[in-house]
Amino acid sequence: MIEKTDVVIIGTGAAGLFCALHFPEEVNVVLVCKSKADESDSYLAQGGICMLQGEEDYDSYFEDTMRAGHYENNKDSVEVMIRSSREIIEELLEYGVDFDRDEKGLCVTREGGHSKPRILFHKDCSGKEITSTLLENAKKRKNISIIDHTMMLDIITDGEKCYGIVIKARSGEITLLKAKETVLACGGLGGLYEHTTNFRHITGDALAIAKKHGITLEHIDYIQIHPTTLYSKKTGRRFLISESVRGEGAILLNKEGKRFCDELQPRDVVTAAIKEQMKKDQMPYVWLSMEKIPTEEIRSHFPNILQQCLEEGYDPTKEYIPVVPAQHYFMGGIKVDLSSRTSMERLYAVGETSCNGVHGKNRLASNSLLESMVFAKRAAEAIRKEISEIEFREVSDLVDMDIYTDVSKLEKEYKEIVLEEIEKEKKRHE
Repeated sequence: MIEKTDVVIIGTGAAGLFCALHFPEEVNVVLVCKSKADESDSYLAQGGICMLQGEEDYDSYFEDTMRAGHYENNKDSVEVMIRSSREIIEELLEYGVDFDRDEKGLCVTREGGHSKPRILFHKDCSGKEITSTLLENAKKRKNISIIDHTMMLDIITDGEKCYGIVIKARSGEITLLKAKETVLACGGLGGLYEHTTNFRHITGDALAIAKKHGITLEHIDYIQIHPTTLYSKKTGRRFLISESVRGEGAILLNKEGKRFCDELQPRDVVTAAIKEQMKKDQMPYVWLSMEKIPTEEIRSHFPNILQQCLEEGYDPTKEYIPVVPAQHYFMGGIKVDLSSRTSMERLYAVGETSCNGVHGKNRLASNSLLESMVFAKRAAEAIRKEISEIEFREVSDLVDMDIYTDVSKLEKEYKEIVLEEIEKEKKRHE
């Protein structure tokens, strides 16, 4: 069976949804997601989204981003992201995103690696607020269709251009979905790791598919560990304790209750300090103390974190909580330009799947949601300029359906491809 659409976007996180919302009604868009539409890592983001606080803030914001990224960032990408931040926030407000406010206007907080407060937030579930609002808006658009529980098995290509994707539908049927333009927005690779803050089904499929077809990848070994996730002996995804908790005054303590590092250093620095302390203490975690944060602020600003801690048997308003580093974010990905074009014609990549160089070797806190939407919008703008000139192509001759009969085997192969590439890159950089 062959279906078709003008644009297919794989992923329903902030990047995929924001991209879809930037097409006019005459352009038909299909959003495909591997699980439920609201099970993307964008939903899990707690801290917030950065916004340039004025021209006087530009140099420090730029430097903070570069410093966190070990100065391996693409400076042009960083500039585009920062300069675009205010218009992105204005659009989110128009969509109905409910950022926290006080008598002065939008509230801002500070997180690790930032020299000043510039992060907008909605309590401690900013990602859920932003992404669910975008999803609600997308569902209202007549030109946008959302297909959940559908896995991308491959792209359709002649080696030079992309003509859509091969999918496994909820029914189990293998189908070809033709498209004039294809956008990969399927997240990172956390599902490959034992300890991760990511959803388990996010396993880097797009990276394996890109590698298979010779599409350029970049910095695939640049994987960020978040310093503070709630320690638990339970299996499954780790619960993240937002960086903004430390931004509001929480401190890290060793087993003797003594502070051992500057909690507002970039994530990789704090992670290294925690791992060293765990080794010294011979403990599987360190302590996080919120004693400097007023109890009412914990309840109002961090209700989700408070509830999760209570469910695990810890009350952060009265005691320390155990935290441990876990895999969190992917700075590498499919190499793209400033319009999110990959090395293959008619194929774009946005969000954590892509690598435009904004984050360098280590992402600055709360730059992820901003970066994903800035470059998702730019992808949509680029596609809109060229899509009217593109015709649908007959694709049945490009696909050997026999190779998709054993999907479990294919999934395993894709995971092995990604892990193998990561190890290769690590060795290359040693």
